[in-house]
Amino acid sequence: MSGKINAVLAAALVCCALSVVNARFHARHLVIDLERLQQQARQLDIDWAQLQLDQSTLGKNERIEQIARSELNMAPLSPARTQYLTEGGK
Repeated sequence: MSGKINAVLAAALVCCALSVVNARFHARHLVIDLERLQQQARQLDIDWAQLQLDQSTLGKNERIEQIARSELNMAPLSPARTQYLTEGGK
């Protein structure tokens, strides 16, 4: 009788030990996933800041004027090149 109780208790102890090992294994994997996701979040924050900086740089008037002059061959408007239209006139 005592031998059966000892065997049942030993089996329960082994099951509990395996349960603890399994729980720690899953906890370790969850911590690793959390750290990986936190690193991704930091990288996305860095990328977002860089994109905001790029957007502010590309939207500046100087940049737009430089592209208009170089790629579109545009020139600034001067009074000598301006034509004024008047009502009823030639």
